[in-house]
Amino acid sequence: MTLRLPVARSVWRIEWLDVLALACWGVLLLHYWLSGRLGLLIHPHYFWLAISAGFALLLVAGCQAWRLIYHPPLRGVRHITLFPPGWMSFVLLVAAIVGLLISPRPFTSDTAIHRGLSDNFTVTRNRPQSFRASTRPQDRTLIDWIRMLEVNPEPDSYQGQQVKVQGFVVHSKELPDNYFTLTRFVITCCAADAYPIGLPVKLSQDRQSYPEDQWYEVKGEMMTETLDGKRQLVIQASQLQPLPTPTNPFAY
Repeated sequence: MTLRLPVARSVWRIEWLDVLALACWGVLLLHYWLSGRLGLLIHPHYFWLAISAGFALLLVAGCQAWRLIYHPPLRGVRHITLFPPGWMSFVLLVAAIVGLLISPRPFTSDTAIHRGLSDNFTVTRNRPQSFRASTRPQDRTLIDWIRMLEVNPEPDSYQGQQVKVQGFVVHSKELPDNYFTLTRFVITCCAADAYPIGLPVKLSQDRQSYPEDQWYEVKGEMMTETLDGKRQLVIQASQLQPLPTPTNPFAY
């Protein structure tokens, strides 16, 4: 059903709203890229797609603006719809503005626990063949150790091996007070599918000296302990060095 109405001015305003929404989303994607925050949202393999989309949205917005300036809409036919015209563009515009005002932040210990870190300290959804078996123990990252355990879960196999890994602190309730879990998030596509991995770290003092969410480089050696009724691979820490939160905290 249609009604013929003199809506040239209202159509003009709605189409400019579309232009603003497209431009803001283009600016938002490029802003995340240039500020180094894009890695907090998506895997680096998809950076090119987000960056290309940002430039494409700005190009489309520019073409649409040029058309509105030199060929403004005339009186035409307005279709009666369920929602007010321009409402989708308004929602997209508000979302883009919020994204520009609120910067994404790395996941915290609360997110790690909520996403199942305590269910199994050595859980992984990675393909085992991707780990580098020839890497020296002290050169393995946290995710390398997790992948090793996926292939060979016997903790005694790694007894006494040197370790130097980085991650942030999580105070797991399942662990004694002289342990914390050194944790990282693994991302496969975007932040929505990121999941935590971690290894228990045995300390020489109470873990309250090591605040949650603080990043550390932990040096020590591997040992086997029975924790919460399970034999676990544990890092016997000999040195803990505080680190600033990395620009891109995800593991791959």
